[in-house]
Amino acid sequence: MTINQLSAQAPFTTKDGSTIRSILDRTNAPVELQSLAEATVPSGTATQRHYHKVSEEFYFILEGHGLMEINGETQNVSPGDAILIPRTAWHQITANAGSTLRFLCCCAPPYAHEDTYF
Repeated sequence: MTINQLSAQAPFTTKDGSTIRSILDRTNAPVELQSLAEATVPSGTATQRHYHKVSEEFYFILEGHGLMEINGETQNVSPGDAILIPRTAWHQITANAGSTLRFLCCCAPPYAHEDTYF
């Protein structure tokens, strides 16, 4: 059985500029097909627009408000929103001014820096 506490996971910055804490991935569990992380984007900032050739992603907004862009289509996002980001889709998430975004990010297969393209 593997149980990881979020508070025990060290934060790091991904290639797109978001700060994440890996909850379950290849670095801290016997994970093979997916990964789960908590991501934060500070108020008034955005991730760098990018895509993944291999991984499909889900974002689930926990806190904050922002703007999600996928392949040129934009939509406001807020707590409770679940977002599908298909593999090869260009995407970027921006936190509104005065509102830090905090969300869960699930990648399948697991997130890898080398699968992030600009």
